[in-house]
Amino acid sequence: MEKKKLLILYASQTGNAIDAAEILQREATRRCCRVTLLSIDQFDANHLPNEENIVFVVSTTGQGEPPDSMKTFWTILSRKDLGPDWLKGVHYAVFGLGDSGYKTYNYVAKKLDKKLSCCGAVAIVQTGLGDDQKPLGYEGALDPWMSSLWKSLYQYDPNLLPKGPDFTGNASLIDQLKAQVTYHELDDLHSEFPAITDMEYLKNQIERAHLMSTNSFSKKKARPHCILQVINNNPLCKDVHQLECEAVSSLSPQSGMYDVGDVLAVLPEQSPAAVDAFIKRCNLNPESYITIHLKNQGHDAVKPPIRLKSFIKFTMDVASASPRRYFFEVMSFFASTQSEKEKLQYFISAEGRDALHNYQKEQKSVLEVLEDFPSVQVPFEWLIQLVPPLKTRAFSISSSCLAHPNQVHITVKVVSWRTPSSKKRVGLCSSWLAGLDPQHKVAIPVWFKKGSLPSPDRLVPLILIGPGTGCAPFRGFLEERKYLSSFGATAPVLFFFGCRNEDDDFLYKNFWLSLSESSGILSEDMGGGFYVAFSRDQREKVYVQHKMREQSARVWKLLHDDEATIYVAGSSIKMPSDVFSAFVDIMCKEGNMAKEVATRLLEQMQEAGKYNVESWS
Repeated sequence: MEKKKLLILYASQTGNAIDAAEILQREATRRCCRVTLLSIDQFDANHLPNEENIVFVVSTTGQGEPPDSMKTFWTILSRKDLGPDWLKGVHYAVFGLGDSGYKTYNYVAKKLDKKLSCCGAVAIVQTGLGDDQKPLGYEGALDPWMSSLWKSLYQYDPNLLPKGPDFTGNASLIDQLKAQVTYHELDDLHSEFPAITDMEYLKNQIERAHLMSTNSFSKKKARPHCILQVINNNPLCKDVHQLECEAVSSLSPQSGMYDVGDVLAVLPEQSPAAVDAFIKRCNLNPESYITIHLKNQGHDAVKPPIRLKSFIKFTMDVASASPRRYFFEVMSFFASTQSEKEKLQYFISAEGRDALHNYQKEQKSVLEVLEDFPSVQVPFEWLIQLVPPLKTRAFSISSSCLAHPNQVHITVKVVSWRTPSSKKRVGLCSSWLAGLDPQHKVAIPVWFKKGSLPSPDRLVPLILIGPGTGCAPFRGFLEERKYLSSFGATAPVLFFFGCRNEDDDFLYKNFWLSLSESSGILSEDMGGGFYVAFSRDQREKVYVQHKMREQSARVWKLLHDDEATIYVAGSSIKMPSDVFSAFVDIMCKEGNMAKEVATRLLEQMQEAGKYNVESWS
């Protein structure tokens, strides 16, 4: 009889759900449970009835949306022909990752739990809800939830955990390695590796590195869509820059490579000094060539070698991302001094959880952590598995490719913060982009992605709300509408912008004001309008929702009479819900309707794609 297995499916947008799923996998394996771990887009939802025991680890993105990898799965699960017995005999558990600062906190996990139950599946344990707002993040909820999961699994089917729910035998670290590294002599390679002299070769190198990585890069996303170079870097205020970039490789944005409302995903460049320091600290040869074979893929595919330094540069975030708890566990295995081994073992113990959390609050990079424990020598096979992946960063596109052929503009706010010890940290990508000099012609690898703001038709009236850098996508909207107005009629636009002070951070001031002049696409005589809330220029704070209420008659006319589409974008967690409430108040006042009716009408607009939100924390 085949040993029963546990299937773990994860749906991740930023990587946290992958980390949580891998923790589950390790803990299940240590309890002698047979486990299969898959990204949810690697599993056909039509086969759900064939599984007995499934654990879902899912994150919630944006305004209650599933991760991109989950959308096909969710489409199948949303079919109306699925009866109440479709999943009869299936046992499941759901752990969600979310942020309680959002109105749609863990919405995907809750919705998935409800849908599985309605289709006849039985919950093994109550849905767990990880919260980024908690001091320990999602791990604070994951540990107790896992404890309940193992006990419930054993109670319902002891064969899944043959040695009991509390058994945690010493799993061999070596058995858990995901990949094998092969080193190649340079003499054997001849002239196969020319210097990176053109952008196509750079794209090839990035693709090669991504496909060798132990992290999940799909073949479609491994290769950059395009290489950009900055042609203008314009400071808009103290910490916000407008970058005008030009495509310098094939697959340029010309001919509809992107639409307004799309997102540019940028692969940042790490500090060469930091990469060199990491390589030296780990006793690696930067000039060696390697191939990495993932154990679960076998050795069927022949992979051309890549320079070790290039692999680290393109795939391993050594200088900005903080390592997870499991990194410290593996470090303890390779520590050669007793004091460091004991400290690391304490960090990963139940008693040392708070101490590790306080250490991690300093958000030290992998390089900094390794420097704190000089006796630790982690083999490269482990490093490629444990070092956080170098992730792309997403920026709303701030231009129209109709108005600027072969160009992409983005609005970059430099992210910075201080740790509890007052050490200043800066965002890797935003600080790198903001410091780019057009004369240096630095290559920027990018991917074009659909965002949460669909491109509007020229004849659809718009109500735009974009405080702060939330105005970025709307600059592209309005550039395109201005361009199209030269060829025919366009519908009116109301735009509500907000910032702290008129003199300090009125982003794109001249652009908006020029469009507000007589016969401009934001002018009142054309049925539109531009209204600004300066929150700190007077004693009482004024926000975009206050300006909306001041213009309630105009908002109602465009919304009710002209059937306008609403777009909301911004970096405030609270702002989208405040704007929603302002629309409810306007509809109640101007449309003489009950609050419940107004709320339902706006929710119907959301479902119909007439009310679109893009926000970030």
